[in-house]
Amino acid sequence: MTSWSDSLAPAAPVRMQRVAVVAPLDALREVLVRVADAGCVELDRADDAARATGPAARVLQTLRAEPVKPLLSRAVPDLNALQSQDRADLLAGEAQLETYSATAVRHGAVAALAGWCPVTEVPRLGSGLADAGGAVVPLRAPRGIDPPTQLPATGPVRRSLVPLVRTYGTVPYADVDPTLPAGIAYVVMFGMMFGDAGHGALLLLGALLLRLGRPRRLASLRPVWPFVAGAGLASTLAGFAYGEFFGPTGVLPVLWLNPLDAPVRLLASAVGFGAFLLALAYAAGIANRWRESGPAGALYAPSGIAGAAVFLGFALVAGGVLLQAPVLTVSGSAIVLAGLLLAGTGLFAASGGGASGGLQTGIQLFDVVVRIGSNTISFARLAAFGLTHAALGGIVWQGTTGLARGGPVMLVAALLVFLLGNALAFALEALVAGVQALRLEFYELFSRVFDTEGRPFQPWHIPTQNGLSVLHGTEATT
Repeated sequence: MTSWSDSLAPAAPVRMQRVAVVAPLDALREVLVRVADAGCVELDRADDAARATGPAARVLQTLRAEPVKPLLSRAVPDLNALQSQDRADLLAGEAQLETYSATAVRHGAVAALAGWCPVTEVPRLGSGLADAGGAVVPLRAPRGIDPPTQLPATGPVRRSLVPLVRTYGTVPYADVDPTLPAGIAYVVMFGMMFGDAGHGALLLLGALLLRLGRPRRLASLRPVWPFVAGAGLASTLAGFAYGEFFGPTGVLPVLWLNPLDAPVRLLASAVGFGAFLLALAYAAGIANRWRESGPAGALYAPSGIAGAAVFLGFALVAGGVLLQAPVLTVSGSAIVLAGLLLAGTGLFAASGGGASGGLQTGIQLFDVVVRIGSNTISFARLAAFGLTHAALGGIVWQGTTGLARGGPVMLVAALLVFLLGNALAFALEALVAGVQALRLEFYELFSRVFDTEGRPFQPWHIPTQNGLSVLHGTEATT
């Protein structure tokens, strides 16, 4: 059983091992069946020419069947019998097996296929293949080729947040896994824009229903219930801070500020929070550039130390201007120049030098400066949409109270306005806040955390019909 503490622990992509699956020629099929059933090895892709040349593939084409989930039988099947029984699933699985078998490297009476496997799975896979005469041999990783990436999905919280990062792209194998901090940043930003304790409570109720598998037609969304619960909790806490409970109903006192009464303060807080998130993104970017290409890559990259220095310098300049502290202004200016010099050196070297390289470097440095300013100001949307949500709630509440003063007959109309108005505000603002938080996450933060994109780990997995699972010792289902 995975604990919640495991789910919240920091992580990096799962460590991968380059392996060779080795088997005697007369046991190659049995070994490949076990590898497919285990589902923990990504074998090197076969070339396109070998994909449709096997007997099973040719028989499968005669069926003209719809795409099916492949299946394998432990024993060598009779292809004609499978054709007469219309077993497209077994034929599809056999066709894939034939493809990998055809591309295996043969030497004497032995065949081998190379691939990638999680380090933790290698011993168990080796034990499972040994009974069939096969073996898993660790290899050195090819120079210049990164392993595929598999993010750890330990615990319900991390599993619910993995799609947030995966939607943007695949984390490079060398990088730090940003899943948990990215999820926390998202729900906090969402809560700032959707700050209403009543609406947040509805999200918490929705998360509970998803956890219970209700309604059944949304059962596929059950794994994301912690994500929805986090967004609901953030919205509820922001609602307490704003004094909002289905609008400015007076049910809750204002613990921090009323968005409509203190918009400038809310705006400054949003930009300050955004600057804090950008600082964290630069810290993650420095770590990733170091892991990807060493100290030099971390030093000169615009998303590394050089870019972080420019960002820090501008922050000091802004602080010096606001506090009327010349020391901060001068120090910040010097740090900005140092950061631009470092970034320019790296960009000029990457451009190939010369006049065209100098021009390209100048344009890129200008972009670095503009992006820092625009990205920081972009977080003002946290306040803007928070104000919009509060304004909609205020309009609904004013309409409700205005109708309620018309006497007992108008109370029904007031109730309808309250319910329909809040339903509309909930649906509209939840959508807007979700999209805007995603935009800030992707464009302002992830653009600094990631410099390249990795390749997802795609293990070859085909279950065995009425067979024994290599890794788990359970009967596979058909």
